[in-house]
Amino acid sequence: MSKVLEGLLYSDSHEWVKVDGDIATIGVSDYAQKEMGDITYVDMPDPDDEVVKGEGFGALESVKASSDLYSPVSGVVTEKNEELDDAPQKVNEDSYANWIIKVKMSDKSELDSLMDAAAYKKHIGE
Repeated sequence: MSKVLEGLLYSDSHEWVKVDGDIATIGVSDYAQKEMGDITYVDMPDPDDEVVKGEGFGALESVKASSDLYSPVSGVVTEKNEELDDAPQKVNEDSYANWIIKVKMSDKSELDSLMDAAAYKKHIGE
């Protein structure tokens, strides 16, 4: 079974969001990293780049596949997890501790369309 953390919000495309004021910390779920296999590269936007809800902002690459990352919220990137440039496998080790980007949200109402932990567990069939 995949680990699903309470208190986070989840998108259909398996990104998670932790909200702190108007900052959204975004990563990929445990389910997503397991499906990908050994992650070899994380493609991330740079600070000050804009992201749009539902649109691609980067990708995870593994030995098996490449998978686009879709932003669960709109806003401006404030930070990217530079540790993942040198150690992308950290996403496999703990996908919740190793976030990908932080975004200053432009519209917090977009959070209303995301799933809580219970709904996400149903979404992934667990």
